[in-house]
Amino acid sequence: MQIHNNTLITECSAYDFKEMLERKKVKSWLKSVSAFANTDGGSLFYGVNDDGVIVGLENPQADADFISEMIKARLDPVPEVQLIPIEHEEHTLLEVKVKTGTLTPYYYYQDGTRTAYVRVGNESVECNSQQLLSLVLKGTHMTWDSLPTQVDASKHSFIILANTFREQTHQEWNDKYLESFGLVTPDGKLTNAGLLFVDNCTVFQSRIFCTRWTGLYKDDAISSVEHRANLVLLLKYGMDFIKNYTMSGWVKMPNYRLNLPDYSDRAIFEGLVNHLIHRDYTMMGGEVHIDIYDDRVELVSPGAMLDGTQIQDRDIYKVPSMRRNPVIADMFTQLDYMEKRGSGLRKMRELTEKLPNFLQGKEPQYQTEATSFYTTFYNLNWGDNGRIPVEEVANRVNSTLEKYPENEESSVETFGDTQESSEKGSEIIPKGSEKKFGDSKNKSKSIGKTTQKIIDFVISDPSMSAEAMAYKIGISSRAVEKHISKLRSMGILSREGADHGGYWRIIVNPQTEQ
Repeated sequence: MQIHNNTLITECSAYDFKEMLERKKVKSWLKSVSAFANTDGGSLFYGVNDDGVIVGLENPQADADFISEMIKARLDPVPEVQLIPIEHEEHTLLEVKVKTGTLTPYYYYQDGTRTAYVRVGNESVECNSQQLLSLVLKGTHMTWDSLPTQVDASKHSFIILANTFREQTHQEWNDKYLESFGLVTPDGKLTNAGLLFVDNCTVFQSRIFCTRWTGLYKDDAISSVEHRANLVLLLKYGMDFIKNYTMSGWVKMPNYRLNLPDYSDRAIFEGLVNHLIHRDYTMMGGEVHIDIYDDRVELVSPGAMLDGTQIQDRDIYKVPSMRRNPVIADMFTQLDYMEKRGSGLRKMRELTEKLPNFLQGKEPQYQTEATSFYTTFYNLNWGDNGRIPVEEVANRVNSTLEKYPENEESSVETFGDTQESSEKGSEIIPKGSEKKFGDSKNKSKSIGKTTQKIIDFVISDPSMSAEAMAYKIGISSRAVEKHISKLRSMGILSREGADHGGYWRIIVNPQTEQ
């Protein structure tokens, strides 16, 4: 709590101000106690008006006794509360500090009816059916995805999941994994998570809506598709749609090609995984939306932050990992689609910032509303006046040379240095048909197709391991390591961080191969 000029900081999700204790209409403040206990805790300050000005209480001891009595009589179960008197100058105020509860939901009880409340912004609102179900699960230390169903696992197949597991991990699948991963119960019933991974998924809310809009707003659509499938296929369909309707150009360097995509493929992949895992599946009629505009890609899913806070008010580097659907999250971890430590928000930003055409202010942004979570990726090749001219993109990329030691023998060729290439560079080209922004005038010895593939992999996913590259190319890990060693010796590739958890970085100003 902060006091400045006899004024408390403004009301927020964790604070509620009351000028005086309302004894006849106790619901007006007991609902806040219920809401704080059901979400992330908080405090009511008595003796403070709506503007945050401290006015004090006439009899704080009597008020404290009444508050304690009403909490015991009208709330079930009784939340853990502290009553703290605060002396400030000539005034006495009272803080009612409510801890986040573990026996949710905490109900307000009156006239034979029970109502649970949650905190949304600076208001205490009545729970809807989905929120109430989430509180019940929280209070029983269970999650929706772990709940068993009455569906026999023997009547369903997991062929898509098994094949994906083999492809991603390079290990053989065993049907015993279904139980150990929490998809099937010991008595052979599917869990809710299991229903989301079977081949013929029939869960109504397991859907994604994909739309490519014309321009910057939801006016006319170039393409719009709806997919209803298991989570593995939804991830694939979503990424395929995004790749089909985003662009990628490239610049010719002395002896290799440098890709300059509108977006980081891996960052968007992390974002879509995040939305499929952490969405609220108890919200019927809700689905994940992928909206592509000229200047951005937006991912939207049902379900706000699990702790009731707003992500836009948080430092994403300090947000603890809280999983709404731990069984689904663990399954995606087993498929090597995400890291178990829960660093997705940070990783999306870092992956975007590592692109050679990254511009400050284009970092992914996150926002929550009452029942939705938004992730926005900004087009790195789009400006206030539309698609950035080729010359400007060239200047931005070439300016990164200043970040690295200058090599007098190297000669980095800018793209867009001819009239013909500039005109071509302004065209809208799908990522599936890569576009060369400019042409080189002086040919250097090529580094080879395999080495070029490694550079392309690093641009797409800087965290990709040598083993994963080898699998995608179809060569041995040792062969990949030789190509990596060659790139490092040429000054094209560098490694940042540890072997596990580190990143590759393309150096824009390499030495030319002798």
